[in-house]
Amino acid sequence: MRIDFDPETMGSTPFYKLLTSVIVPRPIAWVSTVGQGGAANLAPHSFFTVAAVAPPVVQFTSVGRKDSLRNVEDTGEFVVNLAPEGLFEQVNATATDFPHGVSEFEAVGVEQEASLRVKPPRVAGSPVALECVVHSTMGLGNSTVVFGRVVHAVIDDEVMVDGHAEVTRLRPLSRLGKNEWGTVGEVLDLARIRYADWEGRGPEKA
Repeated sequence: MRIDFDPETMGSTPFYKLLTSVIVPRPIAWVSTVGQGGAANLAPHSFFTVAAVAPPVVQFTSVGRKDSLRNVEDTGEFVVNLAPEGLFEQVNATATDFPHGVSEFEAVGVEQEASLRVKPPRVAGSPVALECVVHSTMGLGNSTVVFGRVVHAVIDDEVMVDGHAEVTRLRPLSRLGKNEWGTVGEVLDLARIRYADWEGRGPEKA
């Protein structure tokens, strides 16, 4: 038996809570920006993914008009920092609704380092940072999708294995429903099946 949910009758907030409880886990873009006044802003956004490969473009969604979005629109630059398990409490704390102009780096005590290609700083304790310039933005209802072209990336050498960023060393956080967060559990490794090799191999035989 299934339960039906109608977004029109439920309203946006209850249905938003439903969506975030079933679209899981969601990777976190820990977005750093700089405001016109010079304050460095840092906030987690869990509506985040890769948008394109060539050129490399990532995207995150601002639900409402938050400082990250205002700063991106004003300056055209931002950095996506990986949200690592070891900085769990700091990641959560930077979601606090600090007044406009307050730097989350300073308020929460997150160490920053200079970026190479853009003005917003990187999170020094994050193993991965993607420096981005704004490609475009798209308004959808009460939200804005920000597309950023990656102009530079840095990765800690200690998380690299044979030229590959190893997830068990990255230890990325993810968002689940309610106040729940996810960490890396069991990792399954299964290669895709080429069509040339498919005959006689269903999923149960792979």
